[in-house]
Amino acid sequence: MLFEEFILWAGITLASVCLVLTFARIYGKEIAIGIYAVLTVVANIIAVKLISVGGITAPAGVIVYSVTFLVTDFISEIYGKEAAKKAIITGLVANIIAVLSIIIAVKMTPAPFLSKEVVESFNTVFTFTPRIVAASLIAFIISQTHDIYAYHFLRMLSKGKHMWLRNNVSTSISQLIDTTVFITVAFYGVAPLLPLIAGQYVLKLIIALFDTPFLYISVETFKKLESDVNIVQG
Repeated sequence: MLFEEFILWAGITLASVCLVLTFARIYGKEIAIGIYAVLTVVANIIAVKLISVGGITAPAGVIVYSVTFLVTDFISEIYGKEAAKKAIITGLVANIIAVLSIIIAVKMTPAPFLSKEVVESFNTVFTFTPRIVAASLIAFIISQTHDIYAYHFLRMLSKGKHMWLRNNVSTSISQLIDTTVFITVAFYGVAPLLPLIAGQYVLKLIIALFDTPFLYISVETFKKLESDVNIVQG
C-alpha cells in the first residue's frame, strides 16, 4: 500500500468519525462514548490482518485505533475529564465482552452443513493468543489514561488556548506509550522489538498529526450548534 492510499483511508475514517461526533449535540455525550467503544473493538478485531504501508508492517486496525485518540480529545474538550474516563472504562469493558464472546463463538459446535474449510478459516481468524489479548488491554488502559490526563494538564497550562498543541502532544506521546507497551508485552523474546515499535509508531504519528483539523471541525461545529440552540431558546 502506498502512503497516499494510507492517508486517503485515514482521511475517510477521520471524516466519518468527525461527522458522528457532531451528533453529540443532539444525542448527548453517550454517542461519542459509544463510537469510541465501537472503534476500540473494531480495531482489535481487524488487527488480525497485517498490512504493509511503504514497507512498514502494521495491523490493519492502526487507523481505526489511532482515531480513538481524536474521540477522547473531543470528549475531553467538550465534556471534561470525567466523561473521557467513562469512555475508557466503556471501551475496556466492551473489549473484554467482545473477546469473551468471540472465544465462545469459536468453541461452539458449527452447523453440520458448514464445510471444514469455512470452520477452520473462522477459527484461524478469531482464535486469540492470550499474550496478544493481554498486551492489547494493558497498552489500551495505560495509553488512553495518559492521553486524558496529559490533554487536561496541557489545557490547564495553556489556559484553554492552543487546542492543536495539546491534541498533538498528548496524542503523540500516548501513541508512543501504546505502541511500546503493546509490542514489548506481545513480542518480547519472539521478534526484534525496535523495528516493530518504530514502524508502527511512524504510522500512528502521521495520523496523530493529520487528525488535528478534524478535531477543530468537530469541536467548532459542536459549539456552533450549541450557540444556535441557545440563541433560539433565548
